[in-house]
Amino acid sequence: MTTTVAGGPRDRKENGRDRGLAGLRRRLMRDLRNPLFLNGYALMANTAVTAVLGMGYWLLAARLYSPEDFGRSQALINAMRLFAGLTALGLTGALARFIPVAGKRTGGLIGRGYLIATVTAVVAAVGFLLTLPFWGENYARLAGLGPGVFFLASVAIWSVFTLQDVALAGMRQAVWVPVNSVCFGVVKMGLLVALSGALPDDGVFVSWIIPTALALIPVNLFIFGVLVPRHARGAPEGTRPPGLREIGRFLAGDYPGAFSVLAIVYFLPVYVASRVSGELFGYFAMAQTLGAMIELLAINMATSLTIEGSADGSRLAANCRQALRRAYLIIGPVAVVTFVAAPLILSVFGPGFSEHGTPLLRLMALAVLPRVLIEIYLSALRATSRARMLALVQIGLAVLVLSSSVILLPVTGITSVGYGLLFSELLVAALIFGGLRKILKTTETPHSSGARDTPEAASWST
Repeated sequence: MTTTVAGGPRDRKENGRDRGLAGLRRRLMRDLRNPLFLNGYALMANTAVTAVLGMGYWLLAARLYSPEDFGRSQALINAMRLFAGLTALGLTGALARFIPVAGKRTGGLIGRGYLIATVTAVVAAVGFLLTLPFWGENYARLAGLGPGVFFLASVAIWSVFTLQDVALAGMRQAVWVPVNSVCFGVVKMGLLVALSGALPDDGVFVSWIIPTALALIPVNLFIFGVLVPRHARGAPEGTRPPGLREIGRFLAGDYPGAFSVLAIVYFLPVYVASRVSGELFGYFAMAQTLGAMIELLAINMATSLTIEGSADGSRLAANCRQALRRAYLIIGPVAVVTFVAAPLILSVFGPGFSEHGTPLLRLMALAVLPRVLIEIYLSALRATSRARMLALVQIGLAVLVLSSSVILLPVTGITSVGYGLLFSELLVAALIFGGLRKILKTTETPHSSGARDTPEAASWST
């Protein structure tokens, strides 16, 4: 009879694996009890959900619609996002910064943000419609009263849609964001298929907007009817809601920078669409969309950092260090896989996507690595209301990306945006590295969430 002795190499290996899995599970559960990681992971999960459903959506669109209609629909969606984001993107930083300390004024703060963003976006979009001939043939289908009114309505809808996610995150309820994205994505895909026969030219754009409009109603009933009152009741004793002057001072510094980010994320694709054919823009837009999803992972963790840094400024340095480690732990492998598998990923949509979009997607995957450093630094600046430096970094990045991309477009084609992003983000990351290092090495001090009230923060805000 043979006796098996426990503790052999195989047993030790299996025990080590069990301990490793248990340790990973304990770390994950510990992270989920930390609002910084709970919000950050929820927003990252939302990005993953959006990526998966988005891939399915665009795969269907590429199969059901012609390359020209596919590209032109992408151009319309980018234009809608551009005008919707004119003020909404500027307000995302302010809402993330002030909702955690707004207390009983939370509902009014969110509502005013919705109103300002919507009115500004619609006015700007009217100007766009009045100058359609300048923007090329990809936008010609917006001519006429009916298409114009539908476009203006879509801009207004997307403005609110942009802000509702940051409203949820600001109240530490980002776990609801992926739920909204799943419902939105599934309905959008179903409508895309249903409209492919009835609206062969505009089915993509219409299928994007109708679910968005439907999602606004239940989500905002939940925000204002349940979460805002709960957030107000849970405000700590002595919470000082932000005044209009404080919010205005923050926006004066933050908005120029946010406007610069808008120019990179949305204006640049609109500019490219005005210079290339609908088919070629479709190849560009698919690669750029996938690359932007990876970049959004860094922005999501940074948004959570802003919220936690505003709520408790004494832990800003520790939160920055933790956010930086977690961001690279997640984003690093994603960037590497995307770089290696870019041709395979894009070939799913068709051979033209792989042929024309692979270099752009690879460059964007590389560019996200320095972008993590930039986003963590920007969030630390927001949390301490260092508005001037915030604006300087963002404006500088936008000028570099736009100028390099526009200069290279006639030479390298749609890949110019990838070269512009990689060069610009490497340079800016190198320039801000010293400032970020100082923040990471800061010794924590036992004071409350008054980082925004320190003399240094006040000097940056004026």
